[in-house]
Amino acid sequence: MEFFKYEVLDSVGVITLNRPPANALSSYVLKELSSLLDELEQSQEVRVLLIHGEGRFFSAGADIKEFTTVPSGEEFEKLATFGQNLFDRMEKFPKPIIAAIHGAALGGGLELAMGCHIRLVSENAKLGLPELQLGLIPGFAGTQRLTRLVGAPKAAEMLLTSDPISGVEAAQLGLANRAVPEETLFEEAKKLASKIAKKSPISMKATIELLNYAKTGSFYEGVKREAKLFGEVFTSADGKEGITAFIEKREPTFKGE
Repeated sequence: MEFFKYEVLDSVGVITLNRPPANALSSYVLKELSSLLDELEQSQEVRVLLIHGEGRFFSAGADIKEFTTVPSGEEFEKLATFGQNLFDRMEKFPKPIIAAIHGAALGGGLELAMGCHIRLVSENAKLGLPELQLGLIPGFAGTQRLTRLVGAPKAAEMLLTSDPISGVEAAQLGLANRAVPEETLFEEAKKLASKIAKKSPISMKATIELLNYAKTGSFYEGVKREAKLFGEVFTSADGKEGITAFIEKREPTFKGE
């Protein structure tokens, strides 16, 4: 694999995202992750998955430069739908998935983390959905999952200001299960994964299926609408300005067009 490293430790499949410098989520990264899940779902050796990032970040977001190569709003919508389906599959995956988040989980990186069943985070990590800062919106179900996890008022604040929150605040809000010192993060996550891996695979699969009944029909309606608006916003003049400003490392000027 090009972007992921993988090993099995005591029935725990440890998945390491390794795409320097920021572990950005390109369409190729998402497709490789999908293929890896295909393999791990059939593995009798693996009972729990643990995802973390190599280097300074869990994942600092989607690959913005790749967006400049997408030709149309319809293609943007397809990209969003693929990411949404992948993270929905993760939520429904028959084996528990734990995210160990350090450094930053921003934009698509946070959407990836929110697709996991459990999130452990370093105390000094930064978590957020800063897409509006670029004149864009989240596209991988971030608007729907963030609202479910932290509530509508805090989700509105995080989305509209683009301000990230710390790992400590994420745990207080319910966005993360627990915040720990960065130097102990992986070991704490591994310890939790090993504890869960001792449970019956049959009962774990049944529990994950039942947990997903909490997602209502309106959740999926919102996700579908998000993909549609994702494409429309990206092809707007403001969307193009935001991407250009990001690449040129300057402040964007939005005109509402």
